[in-house]
Amino acid sequence: MPSSATSIEAYLAALPDDRRDVMTRLREVIDAALPPGFEPRIQYGMPSWVVPLSRYPKGYHCNPTDPLPFLSIASQKNFVALYHMGMYADAELLAWFQAEYPKHARTKLDMGKSCVRFKKVADIPYALISELCGRVTPDAWVSRYEANLAR
Repeated sequence: MPSSATSIEAYLAALPDDRRDVMTRLREVIDAALPPGFEPRIQYGMPSWVVPLSRYPKGYHCNPTDPLPFLSIASQKNFVALYHMGMYADAELLAWFQAEYPKHARTKLDMGKSCVRFKKVADIPYALISELCGRVTPDAWVSRYEANLAR
């Protein structure tokens, strides 16, 4: 459910209290764990962290005027979602996350290609998300992105 909010603060303010608390905590975990160089913003109607055009002027291949997406979170109708493009692009990172998830969560992993869905917000593994966020630098993400584009 994309939002028309133009800032992360406005996105969060528009959420119901229970979701606002969860999404705020996710934002704090991500902000604390991501390596320097990613920039928070609203992208595609969600709170997102991107490689800014000042660092990667080529932008996103789908629309070069957009900064390169890396990670987003969203409050969907029936779940909270974490979209991590690094897991979509890096099989080793994906395998690591899938192996670690059961060690941090009581629920079965509900995942698409780059989307992790949390239907029970009380079961969000914040420590694992923090560790995931710290595993990819902006430069490493750009390198992986360009290597995948070249294929």
